[in-house]
Amino acid sequence: MNNIEKIRQKLAEKDLDAVIIENEKNQRYASGFPFTDGSVIVAKSGSWLITDARYIEAANLIAEGVTVLMYERQKPLREFISELIADAGVKRLGIEEKTLSYGRYLELKEQLPCELVPAQYIFADLRASKSEEEIGYMKEAQAISEAALDEVLGIIRPGMTETEVAAELVYRMLKHGSEGNSFDPIVVTGAKTSMPHGVPGDNAIKDGDFLTMDFGCLKHGYCSDMTRTVAVGHATDEMRKVYSIVLEAQLAGIASSAAGVNGCDIDAAARKVISDAGYGEYFGHGYGHSLGLDIHEAPNANPLGNTPMPAGAVVSAEPGIYLPGRFGVRIEDVVVMREGGCEVITKAPKQLIVL
Repeated sequence: MNNIEKIRQKLAEKDLDAVIIENEKNQRYASGFPFTDGSVIVAKSGSWLITDARYIEAANLIAEGVTVLMYERQKPLREFISELIADAGVKRLGIEEKTLSYGRYLELKEQLPCELVPAQYIFADLRASKSEEEIGYMKEAQAISEAALDEVLGIIRPGMTETEVAAELVYRMLKHGSEGNSFDPIVVTGAKTSMPHGVPGDNAIKDGDFLTMDFGCLKHGYCSDMTRTVAVGHATDEMRKVYSIVLEAQLAGIASSAAGVNGCDIDAAARKVISDAGYGEYFGHGYGHSLGLDIHEAPNANPLGNTPMPAGAVVSAEPGIYLPGRFGVRIEDVVVMREGGCEVITKAPKQLIVL
């Protein structure tokens, strides 16, 4: 079953006649084409990708399961949409209420003689569980990230700045086949490692510092995500202790991860290790999030994650301890939820590395 057919099944479940897709990632999920700058419409009677002259040739080559149409000044996008909706007899049209701008919603409401119905759940539900093809793409992206990390670990030295390390990671991911970053890399050293989402700057690495690198890339449109915290020169006993607690917490979360397990229970397994060690107040974020075409997707493995993990969900495993003004440690892998357990697709070593 292709993704268009899966979307049609969802339409039938919710008594929708069609859905209009304008979010770039959902368009790619539906049609396989990443560059529309237009609309994708999936109805019971047909499916269409409407784009302009910049993308028409590529769309005809790449898009699957849709009829490709080209809008232009003589026949703009709104005319195509109106005609298709009318010809398909659409009375109830699904929209992406969480990503559609209010201005665009008003335009659609004015131009279309049908009811606009919130339908974001279609894509949240379908994209939560990845196919084996999608998982394969994410494994490719992960392997690229790890190849870049392996090279960068060989050049890190005191005096390098956070920005220089970030630049090396990005360059080497591109060199190994990345299509771009899945998010802006987080590279922080010294006291800044206590900031979970610190921004790389001119801070220079010093002997005895932790260096945290959180980064990922895109392959076939799908994301990788990983974090490694390494010590440069040497690590104190306290640094080693905190690192070992975070690693133990991550392993506990991974051990509890499986299809059918609530995200909050996975989070709790990891959080208990950190709390029992006396560092509970220093772990302020959730244990993990799903990822795929977007770096943050649903469902989540956090204290509010009351949704059972579906088989095929791809979820980060990233507990951390952050001691303000001193240092922090985060270790992140990515796992695939399977029946009876999970598959860890991150292969990079995670025992403490002292460079």
